[in-house]
Amino acid sequence: MAKNEHSPIDPACTPATADPSKTTLKTSRRDFLKAGGMLSLSSLMGTAALMTQSDDAHASVEWAEHFQKNYRLMTPEEKNEARLRLEKRYSEEYGKPVTVDTKDAIPGVLMGYALNIRKCIGCRRCVHACVAENNQSRGKERPGEKIEWIQVLRMERGEFEAEKMNHGYPEGLGIQVGGNAYTPAGQVLEGQYRYNPEKVPEKDATYMPIACMQCEKPPCVKVCPVRTTYREPDGVVVIDYNWCIGCRMCMGACPYWARRLNVTTPILPKEEMNPVTHYLGNRPRMRGVVEKCHWCLQRSRNGRYPACVEVCPVGARKFGNLLDPESEVSKILQRKNVFRLKAELNTFPKFFYFYD
Repeated sequence: MAKNEHSPIDPACTPATADPSKTTLKTSRRDFLKAGGMLSLSSLMGTAALMTQSDDAHASVEWAEHFQKNYRLMTPEEKNEARLRLEKRYSEEYGKPVTVDTKDAIPGVLMGYALNIRKCIGCRRCVHACVAENNQSRGKERPGEKIEWIQVLRMERGEFEAEKMNHGYPEGLGIQVGGNAYTPAGQVLEGQYRYNPEKVPEKDATYMPIACMQCEKPPCVKVCPVRTTYREPDGVVVIDYNWCIGCRMCMGACPYWARRLNVTTPILPKEEMNPVTHYLGNRPRMRGVVEKCHWCLQRSRNGRYPACVEVCPVGARKFGNLLDPESEVSKILQRKNVFRLKAELNTFPKFFYFYD
């Protein structure tokens, strides 16, 4: 049926020959928001395209990084593009040629670590080597600026003494609290984290290094809301720094205190920056992201020991392929008294402690 000549004109159906001066546009709120959203998206993508063609290399790379996928979902071509972007930016930022390795896990390898706690002398060379190798923040002035992935706990040795028998509570009876209640004995985790003795090992002290356990069932991976941390095929738990949102849920889930948050912009002097990096490993991090030990992927995936293993002066640290029966770690598991830290939590660490 023909439309009445006095009926209102629908702006959405206005013919091209209509006189714009005689047409009243009635845009709904939904149409406005829809148009605005498309405009914003188009503007953002257009700006990104322009920026990637910019002469400012740093701005170009930063924009490109914001639009890249999660690393584990990238194609080989996309991973190579990400590598080239980072190498260009890092080389300009630190004034030296920087490489970013993207080597994948080696088939047939399951990395494992073993530490002889009776040999450890508490020198903390492993801590310093780890910081230098993995480009950790060197800041000292404000809390959170200095980052160390390895902790070496100092614990006192002691023994039960007859003289303390009458020092309990109630006084002289010790019915509720025994006199030797606060005597250090054996090896426990309630130790001293920061210590600076004149020489090591100290008398009446024992040491317990702790780092990421690279769990086979990592609780940190389970709680990550953006799946930025995950377990690689060779058993190493890694972090895609570009996707980390700094929520710290992984830090709360980790029972080994192994993760660190960059509360401030990391302080990494140009002359101290290690230019041999891995995308999922020791490449420079940003403010607001979490980081952790990854057994030096830039080394271990290229046939080298992690830095902490190489630097240990007493040979307390061992590293190798758990699937190879002839590796150092496999032989230790076969022949030594071995235990896992907090095994009752069912995290199944691949970091083992042993003693002769």
